Amino acid sequence: MRYLPHTEADRRAMLQAIGVPSVDALFRDVPEAVRLKQPVDLPTTKSEIEVERALMSFAQRNLGTGSAPSFLGAGAYRHHVPAAVDHLIQRGEFLTSYTPYQPEVSQGTLQYLFEFQTQVALLTGMEVANASMYDGASSTAEAVMMANRVTKRDRAVISGGLHPHYREVVATHARHLGFALDFAPPDPEGKEDLASRIDDKTSCVVVQNPGFFGQVRDLSALAEAAHAKGALLVVVVTEIVSLGAVTAPGDMGADIVAAEGQSIGNPLGFGGPYVGLFATREKFLRQMPGRLCGQTVDADGQRGFVLTLSTREQHIRREKATSNICTNSGLCALAFTIHLTLLGEDGYTRLAALNHAKAVQLAERIEKEAGLAVVSDSFFNEFTVRLKKKNAAEVVEKLAAQKILGGVPVSRLYPKEAGLADLLLLAATETTTEEDMTALIGALREVA
Repeated sequence: MRYLPHTEADRRAMLQAIGVPSVDALFRDVPEAVRLKQPVDLPTTKSEIEVERALMSFAQRNLGTGSAPSFLGAGAYRHHVPAAVDHLIQRGEFLTSYTPYQPEVSQGTLQYLFEFQTQVALLTGMEVANASMYDGASSTAEAVMMANRVTKRDRAVISGGLHPHYREVVATHARHLGFALDFAPPDPEGKEDLASRIDDKTSCVVVQNPGFFGQVRDLSALAEAAHAKGALLVVVVTEIVSLGAVTAPGDMGADIVAAEGQSIGNPLGFGGPYVGLFATREKFLRQMPGRLCGQTVDADGQRGFVLTLSTREQHIRREKATSNICTNSGLCALAFTIHLTLLGEDGYTRLAALNHAKAVQLAERIEKEAGLAVVSDSFFNEFTVRLKKKNAAEVVEKLAAQKILGGVPVSRLYPKEAGLADLLLLAATETTTEEDMTALIGALREVA
């Protein structure tokens, strides 16, 4: 809402209208012991223009990805989003819609969610997909819990190439729900042996592809090893554009795919909102969290859409729910669907090819012109560089001082792990220009 200043006369009039003597009376149900004894240390009054200026000064301290060469990645990627996407999702019928409780008046919402599910299933190579989750990390945690239900086991093997934030979210769920996790150590070189960690108590193996450090792997053998022990393979994808070039998880034997869809239709934000993707095999359909939109026909034989499955607590008994995720990222899912529709299959694969080509070009120039070693032996649009006895976090700060967003230091996401301080994650997308690369390499030669 816009900033609305109130005078003392305004406050008195409102209090009189609702029949209370003071603002304090509105909080009488809050125990006195937990109330603040004095005002918060904030300015007591500012005009609207003063507030706007103060907030603008805060915002100007940020270095945005659109105003500087940016090589940031690590699970959130800058891509070009066509203006048509933002225009269409702000139409009133989309922007103000909520849960489709009544299908007869929610056909538009249900149809785009059905189309979204179809797109996600096609991209991931799976048979069914839900109507979206909150984000990739919560999708991953839900995938592990689903695997526990399907296998009736309570131990998950977690790859060292899974994004650290995703690992932490899974660990939080495990701590409170009482299942075990076997965390493989961080795996910058992609040499971990996850198959040896699978035993008769393992419900699933969770692996990211492309991995956090960039490597792209064929997961077919790992899928076979998991299935031989009665475990499921959960594949996580943080860069959904990669599936325009990389073999789909379902084609490598995945049982569940959890992904982040931010790269399609959703610009970078300071923490979101993003859109979690979730897909699985049809035989596991009733264990899938979230909601599922289906296609049917009405009494006149015309095509229609319904909310086929829903685990929302308001719809079924809590003890029967597969998940406590009770809604979906509807507007972000719509943005995803519109953008992917605009691209089409050919546009999507061309976009993926362009991303990979940009990253290859950057990696080759960094090794040749900056003399730095690329650790990742394969990658899509993001890779890991090892600096020469330099702290990557300090290098990134120096690059930022030169108005270059020079990637993500691995130590920022793994602050307590030894041996990672000199590793730097760099991402290149279709938005990366030759001039951006030249600026980065010149600065790296100077500070790294």
